[in-house]
Amino acid sequence: MGRPLIAADPDALVREFVRPGDHVHLAGTPSRPNALTYALCRVLGGEGHLTVSTTAVHSSAHALALSGVADKVIAGFAGDTYPSPRPNPLYRDLFAGRPFAFEAWSLLSYQQRLIAGAQGLPYAVTASLAGTDLAADKDGVLHQVPDPADPDRAVTLLAPLRPDLTLLHGVLADEDGNIALVPPLGEGAWAAYAARRGVLASVERIVPREVLRALADRVVIPGQRVLGLCEAPLGAHPQSLRTGGLGGVQGYLDDYAFLTEIVESCHGEQRGADWYRTWVAEPGSHEGYLRRLGPSRRASLALPAREAADPTARGAAGGTDDFAVFEEVARAELAACRAAREPSTAAKAPSTPAPSPTAPPVSAPAGADPADGAEPTRQERLIVLGARAVADRVRAGGHDTLLAGIGASHMAAWLAAAQLRAGGHEVTVVAELGMCGFAPAEGDVFLFSLHHAEHSEMLAGIPEILGGMVAANPRALGVLAAAEIDGSGAINTSRTRDGRWLTGSGGANDIASTTDCVVIAPASPRRYVTALTYRTSPGDRVREVVSDFGRFRRDDPNEPFHLASWLPPASGEDADPQRMVAERTSWDSDASRAEAEKPVTPEELALLRTLDPAGVYR
Repeated sequence: MGRPLIAADPDALVREFVRPGDHVHLAGTPSRPNALTYALCRVLGGEGHLTVSTTAVHSSAHALALSGVADKVIAGFAGDTYPSPRPNPLYRDLFAGRPFAFEAWSLLSYQQRLIAGAQGLPYAVTASLAGTDLAADKDGVLHQVPDPADPDRAVTLLAPLRPDLTLLHGVLADEDGNIALVPPLGEGAWAAYAARRGVLASVERIVPREVLRALADRVVIPGQRVLGLCEAPLGAHPQSLRTGGLGGVQGYLDDYAFLTEIVESCHGEQRGADWYRTWVAEPGSHEGYLRRLGPSRRASLALPAREAADPTARGAAGGTDDFAVFEEVARAELAACRAAREPSTAAKAPSTPAPSPTAPPVSAPAGADPADGAEPTRQERLIVLGARAVADRVRAGGHDTLLAGIGASHMAAWLAAAQLRAGGHEVTVVAELGMCGFAPAEGDVFLFSLHHAEHSEMLAGIPEILGGMVAANPRALGVLAAAEIDGSGAINTSRTRDGRWLTGSGGANDIASTTDCVVIAPASPRRYVTALTYRTSPGDRVREVVSDFGRFRRDDPNEPFHLASWLPPASGEDADPQRMVAERTSWDSDASRAEAEKPVTPEELALLRTLDPAGVYR
């Protein structure tokens, strides 16, 4: 195989290699190839008839639905993730095959299929999916067979996932096609190896091969797998890209204002058409997209953290390798970026101020009162009770790892970890896309923010986190959310009672299938149900369910949940916990043993509002 084609831009690359009917994979590393995704939509449009696989359909990937380029999508999630997880109206009829046919997976099982494809294996083996509706309607792809060592036990086998082409966005590439990425790596290189024809890549910069020879430990995709390349600065926008300063390329942050604009547009009267027209169709190219973003906005997204540049890489590119000089340059870049950000503050999403990228781990000031003196909201009561449950489980069960799903569940896990840390009890917080051992950056409540990566003990990928740190770790504790949960602990996050799509599993099924869990879910008779509409995740590993008025527990998965503790109303009105169970849930749970929880303390509320100063989760 010769050198890859170096194309003028993402549109030219797509035009050269992608054909109608192809199976195209959009790699999540965890940055997405958004410039190439837009190019797919512009070049092929409604005539593309593509099959698209990707870990999740959100933010810029909504262009797939709006353009009509995809006939089928294979993924683990479809909805919105910022500022909090929610269904997107574009996918309400997903079960009816609109706007495309959808094949739903969990995040780890999806990754395991890619790994099998990359290794040339006939099947992947998974501990996920069994006993849920995610395992249904997958004839020829999912097989449950007797375990050769224990015929009474079933093993779940998955057919490998082999796209025709894998599209990804990297930091650097050389003329031979070698591509450098910086962790966290999300799904890593597996999709690149699984692609039948090869990889199409956009990168921030194409450099001479000598530069990458000096950075061999950062090369993740070998040139032999790469068909074509192009430069596309900010090619992952509106998502972030961590660069480590390789080749002098500066990283950039998630554009929260842009992400909010996508969500608002999709929930507005035009259902995303105005956003698609403004940001995908009218710019006509990636160059036009960058012009529309403008230099001020682009500068405001620059990541001025300690990862801003790598002196070794800068030296390899022909500059000085004097670390003192580099530090001086980095400080100047930091000052410039902060100055550039100031005028654009109003353009940011008002609910999420830009946090300090070098913020220390969050802790409430000693003796602090809640910032505004207000009583805790229902959502805050839920999060505080959830944090208490998580902290109790960690202390009693010897858990050393917390993996939380996005939403109130991750806020409860963060709050519990901060409280445990303050009491001298360390627990490792992990995020499914690859961050391990982090304390959230002050003021940034987005679970997958790069700010948190800067405070991580280790940066890895999906297999290491959902596989090694959770599925293979008996001391892991999952913290999950639920749209519906039944008396067995089984969870629905996929389908409403009238047949509309919710969001899907993400990594929740993988967590619930392999480790003990706490579920955080606001009380409602339509949420705490007797029968699920759709079984997204199994319930046999759910040990505790936390509502905004109390905590349900069981000691054995074959036992029913009982109300173990309850939080009396702040107003002081007389309340009967058994009546609260009857009025606020559809469960028939015993409350006779319920003990009163202490009221939410000023310290708990102050710490939570330090984590979430903008009140996203109020």
